[in-house]
Amino acid sequence: MEHLIELRRRLMWSIGGFFVAFLFCFFFAKQLFNLLVIPFKWATQWAGLDPHKVELIYTAPQEFFFTQVKLAMFGGMVIAFPLIATQIYKFIAPGLYKNERNAFLPFLIASPILFLMGASLVYFFFTPMVMWFFLAMQQAGTDDQVQISLLPKVSEYLSLIMTLIFSFGLVFQLPVVTSLMTRVGMLSSEALVEKRKWAIVIAFVVAAILTPPDPISQIGLAVPTILLYEVSIWSARLIERSKERDRLAREKREAAEAAAEKPADASST
Repeated sequence: MEHLIELRRRLMWSIGGFFVAFLFCFFFAKQLFNLLVIPFKWATQWAGLDPHKVELIYTAPQEFFFTQVKLAMFGGMVIAFPLIATQIYKFIAPGLYKNERNAFLPFLIASPILFLMGASLVYFFFTPMVMWFFLAMQQAGTDDQVQISLLPKVSEYLSLIMTLIFSFGLVFQLPVVTSLMTRVGMLSSEALVEKRKWAIVIAFVVAAILTPPDPISQIGLAVPTILLYEVSIWSARLIERSKERDRLAREKREAAEAAAEKPADASST
C-alpha cells in the first residue's frame, strides 16, 4: 500500500504539472503558433517571396480551436517534462543503490538537453529547408499555365512541425539509451561497431517512416542519427574504460586488504 500511495502522489504531481502547463500554453496558443510560423517565413524569404504575406488557412470552423488544443498539449508536455521526469526518478530512487542513483542522474539531466538540441535543429534549420522545398513547387500563373500557390492548413502545418520535433527529439535520445544499456551490461562498444552497417540502413528506414515524404527531411534525419550512433560508440567506450578502471582499483584495494590481514593472522598464530 505504501508503494501505491507513493505512486498516486507522484502521478498527481505529474498530472497537475501537465494541466497547469497546458492551461498556460492554451492561453498563449496563438502567440506560440505565430512563433512556430517563423521558420515558414524564413523559407518564403529564401524562396524570394514576401515573408510578410505568409498565409495559413483552416477549412473547418473548429479546426483552429483543436489546433490550439493540440499545440497546448504538446507545449504542456514539453514544459512539464522536467517535473514528470523528476517524479519518476523520486519514485524509483529509493529502490536503487547510491552508485546507481549517481549513475542514473546525469542521464536524467542529459535527456531534456538532447531533446532541446534536436528541437532547435528542427526549428532553425530543417523546417525552413522543408518548407522551402515545398514552396519551390509553386507555379506562377501565365497564359499557358494556371497559378498554383501553397496555402497550408493550420492543422497540417502544426502536425508537420510537431512530427519533425518529435522525430528529432526522439533520435537525439540515442546516446542516452545506449549509454544506459552499456552501463548495465546489456550492450558493448564492440557490438555497436559490429552493427554499424545495420544501423545506417535502419536510420534511413526510420527517417522515411517518421518524416514527411521528401528527401530533404529524410536525409536530414538520417544523417544526424548516424552521427549520434558514432557518438554512442564513443560514449560506450568511455563507460567501459571507466568500469575497467573501477574494477582494477577494486581488485587492487582487495589485494591490499588481503595482504594487510596476512601478517596479522601470522602474528596471532
